[in-house]
Amino acid sequence: MLRLPTFRYHRPRTAAEAVRILAESGPKARFVAGGTDLYPNMKRRHQSAEHLISLARVEELRGIDGDGPAGTCTIGAMTTLREIERDPRIGAWYPAFVQAVASVSSPLLRNMGTIGGNLLLDTRCNYYNQTEEWRASIDFCMKERGPICWVAPGSPRCYAVQSSDTVPLLCAIGAEVTLLSPGGERRVAVDDLYRDDGIAYLTKRPDELLTRVHLPASGAWSAAYHKLRRRGSIDFPVLGVGAWVARDGERIADVRVRIGGVGSMPIHATETEAMLRGQPVTEELVRAAAELSFKPARTMDNTDSEVPYRKKMAPIFVRRALSECLGL
Repeated sequence: MLRLPTFRYHRPRTAAEAVRILAESGPKARFVAGGTDLYPNMKRRHQSAEHLISLARVEELRGIDGDGPAGTCTIGAMTTLREIERDPRIGAWYPAFVQAVASVSSPLLRNMGTIGGNLLLDTRCNYYNQTEEWRASIDFCMKERGPICWVAPGSPRCYAVQSSDTVPLLCAIGAEVTLLSPGGERRVAVDDLYRDDGIAYLTKRPDELLTRVHLPASGAWSAAYHKLRRRGSIDFPVLGVGAWVARDGERIADVRVRIGGVGSMPIHATETEAMLRGQPVTEELVRAAAELSFKPARTMDNTDSEVPYRKKMAPIFVRRALSECLGL
C-alpha cells in the first residue's frame, strides 16, 4: 500500500485566510481541493508538501452564478465536476462544457474532483506517473529529481503532457479565471494560464489561488469537445479537441481550435483556424482545414496508444468537433 508522507493539515474558512496561510508556510505548502490528483502524486512521491491547505470549508469558492443565455456565468473553483455536470443551467447554456466535464474519469472521481483542480491538473507522462521504486530503477526523470527526459533524452526540456478534459474546451470558448494573492486579484484568460513546459506548465504564480472560472455569454456561437481514449471512462485523453465557431449567416465569422493530450499545453491549431475564418461553410472546407492540424499535433511516446495512431487521429477529431459546431 502506498502511504501519504507526513504533513501539517490546515482548514481555513475563507479564501483570504487560505492565501495568508500559504504565504506564511513557505515554499513547501500546497493547496488541496478534491485531492484526486495531488494525493496519488504525493503517495508516489511525485509531489511533496510540509503543509497542505484544504479548501473544503471555503464556501465562497463553491457555487454557480449565471445571468441566463445573454449573460456570463461564474463558477466557484471548488464546485465539483459532478455539480457542473448535473446543473440544468450549465447544460442549457454550455452543453459542450458539460460534454467535456462528463468525460472526466468516472462518477466517483467527479463527485470529488473540482473544476479548479481540473484546470491545474499536473502534467502526465508514462515515465513520471509510476511508483517511486519503478522510477528509481531506471533513474528519475527531469520532472522529478532527475537530469534527463526519458521521452526525448537529448532534449533540454520536459515533454510531460497536459491531460485535462476541460482545458481545451475552456480555452476555445474564451473562458477566464480569477486568481487571488496577498497583493489582490487578477483575471486572466484560461488560454494564458499555460506554458509549453512539462515542469513549469502554469503561468499562475506560486502565491496565487484560483478562485473562480468565468464563462462567456452564450450566444451566436457553438462549441464541441471530442475525446480519444482507450476505454469509455476512467482514462485520461490521449487526444482531446475543443472547438468554438461563431457564424455570420452561411459564413464562418470566427473559429478557435485547441488540441489537448498531445503537448505540455493545449495546442493552438492556427492554420486550421486561418483557413476557415471568413469562408462559407462546406464539408470539403472543414475536411481540408482539419488536415492542417496534423502538423501541430506533436505526439510523443509519453501517454497511452501508439504515436502514429494518435497523430493520425488528430485531424479526424478536429473535423468531428468542427462538424458538430457547424451542424454538418
